[in-house]
Amino acid sequence: MKFSDYHLIKDIKKNLDKLGFVRPTDIQFKAIPPILKGEDVLAVAQTGTGKTAAFAIPLIDKIHHIKTSKRSSGIKVLVMVPTRELAIQVGKVFNKLSKNTKVKPFAVFGGVEQDAQIANLVKGIDILIATPGRMFDLISQGHIILDNISTVVLDEADHMLKLGFLRDIEDVKHKLRHKYQTLFFSATIDADIKKLAYSLINTKAIRIEISPKDPVAKNITHFVSFIEKDDKRFFLKNTIENNPDYKMIVFVRTIVRAERVAKAMKSFNIDANTLHREKTQIERTNIMKQFRNGDFKILISTDIAARGIDIPDVDMVINYDLPDVSENYVHRVGRTGRGKNKGLAVTFCAEEEKVILKEIEDFLEKPIEVLNIDKEDYKSILEIANEPDSWQDLIKEEEEREKKFEENKLKKKMKKKKDTKKSKKKR
Repeated sequence: MKFSDYHLIKDIKKNLDKLGFVRPTDIQFKAIPPILKGEDVLAVAQTGTGKTAAFAIPLIDKIHHIKTSKRSSGIKVLVMVPTRELAIQVGKVFNKLSKNTKVKPFAVFGGVEQDAQIANLVKGIDILIATPGRMFDLISQGHIILDNISTVVLDEADHMLKLGFLRDIEDVKHKLRHKYQTLFFSATIDADIKKLAYSLINTKAIRIEISPKDPVAKNITHFVSFIEKDDKRFFLKNTIENNPDYKMIVFVRTIVRAERVAKAMKSFNIDANTLHREKTQIERTNIMKQFRNGDFKILISTDIAARGIDIPDVDMVINYDLPDVSENYVHRVGRTGRGKNKGLAVTFCAEEEKVILKEIEDFLEKPIEVLNIDKEDYKSILEIANEPDSWQDLIKEEEEREKKFEENKLKKKMKKKKDTKKSKKKR
């Protein structure tokens, strides 16, 4: 079945055609009809399968049909997302699909000035994409009113619940005045999250699971190589130099590690940028824009870029560090092989990370293919790397930075405890 066969408004079909969407993916094929009917949906599908469009298409169509003009009569759809990057991403999808329709989508998120966001809200919107923090700020100021909401979407819902947004979701539910449709979309889900999900949606909700037994999409080839922690930088250098045309995302565990790996690559004359929470929202947005545009090819990131970020032409993902949370492996490798593209992901596993690797394999319910490195090849890569004379100084400098970072974190924690105690005494 093609999108041209669906009973959708012409403008949506034109937009889909311009975006190169000819046939729906499995999740789109199964989710669009029940959403159009107004049913609650719990959908679990592999990352990169077009989940955002699966709910955006029918919601835009529904709102367009009930509107008599382009003027908004209040927010009809609320899409809640866990991160700023995802809010921007989802907002872009809605904007592209709603072009030339009567529907006005808009995204609000923290880390930027709120005045421009307020100005757009005042003009009137139909679909609000929001992170909880900024949304509740604007609700408390009277700029967001949820009285007319007819559909609530929880995108990357498992992540939202694990981040502790359940209270926020329940607070939103209490503000809704009319009967509403709930859509729950995620790439992964476990028994505990499933139980929470069913507490938020109708018990008769349509449940859709696409390849739930293999959370990694079939068009992604992924494997693991065993590399000692101190040798990883040389193997990363070798991988990048052997694939000069590849666009890559390199995932690391911490902010400090991201900066350390970027400096290591710089010492090898390899251009790389970092993405993490210490950067301002404007910096993060600009970095993602440049990466999408191909201004640079190597992005070194914490798990901030692991979920929901759609960059169609990422050739390879490298897990420089294994993720602390097993399911984040699925989200990380899912940054490559988007849509119908083929993808490649490799994990560098040190001896001390084998316990984490076992947890990931248990989550996947199968072992990850091992790409063995011959002893002579291993030795050769280290020799060819030709470590710079200044490397020891670089290590020392970064260890000092990491130490200061941890000390500052501890100081902030202690200060927060003191402030809490003072606050309790005042009460």
